[in-house]
Amino acid sequence: MNFNFTWLEDFLALAATGNFSRAAQDRHSSQPAFSRRVRALEEWIGAPLVDRSTQPARLTEVGEWLLGVARDLVERAARLPGEAQQVAEASAGTLRIASTHALSFTFLPRWLRSLESTLVLGPVELTSDVLARCEAQMQEGKVHFVLAHAHARAQGALDAGAFLHAGIGADQLVPVSRPAAGGRPLHRLGTKPAPGGVPLLAYTDESGMGRVVRSVLGRRLDALACQAVFTAHLASVLRSMALDGRGIAWLPRTLVEDDLAAGRLVAAADAGWSIDLEIRLYRQRDAVGRAAQAFWEAAIQGGGLGTRAAAGPVASVG
Repeated sequence: MNFNFTWLEDFLALAATGNFSRAAQDRHSSQPAFSRRVRALEEWIGAPLVDRSTQPARLTEVGEWLLGVARDLVERAARLPGEAQQVAEASAGTLRIASTHALSFTFLPRWLRSLESTLVLGPVELTSDVLARCEAQMQEGKVHFVLAHAHARAQGALDAGAFLHAGIGADQLVPVSRPAAGGRPLHRLGTKPAPGGVPLLAYTDESGMGRVVRSVLGRRLDALACQAVFTAHLASVLRSMALDGRGIAWLPRTLVEDDLAAGRLVAAADAGWSIDLEIRLYRQRDAVGRAAQAFWEAAIQGGGLGTRAAAGPVASVG
């Protein structure tokens, strides 16, 4: 019997649900056809993979073993087109970078300019997106690098062993508000819950900065009975809402330094509510081609930028 790769995807769907009918729906298949493919995989393996006598269905010992193997194979297969493209483009020198939106507009242009003092940059193909989709681009092998904010308490998909990262700069998430008369913040975080709650301009779950704010400040904000009055993926959108006086937003200093200097935005809390961030460059642990390797070496040897006088290049590599 010839092996069919889709059997592994069927098996993963079944393992996730424990229900043949639901797994067949997830795979856009009829249940009889789905069940036949699972049987075919069991025949090819030579052992039962699922105990059908229980509800939900449970994996056998062989099924538990195959589950890890199948996940690795499917993830590896998903990366093949991107890796093949990387090999094809290695000699052409095109660098493919995925960056979160805020860093695309603020940090990235200045940082690339700083690297050009030691590196001749060829073509650069940039994808600007929320962190979750940047991570997916890297996991699928579609980009050489991901540029993103990071914090030790908010680990992401690229902080696992399959990837390397280098700290190339520093930033800070600061709570800001539009000023009221006299320059005081229109909205302010105190030490006690405010009547009616403090209006927050919040990030969605796909946002890397939202991940950081929830991990570092979530419990403190809950204790103050803060209310999310507006939610968005992008820091630039929350900045517009903060400028309009809609609430407090945690925004990267790199994005709002001009607003703070001009008084269009002011700090909405004391310094203890700010979050120090690392700006990281991520890459695959495997070979990335000559041009990408040269770019990586230049990045970790220098060219880091910070937002404060004390913040220089961060030399950590993990």
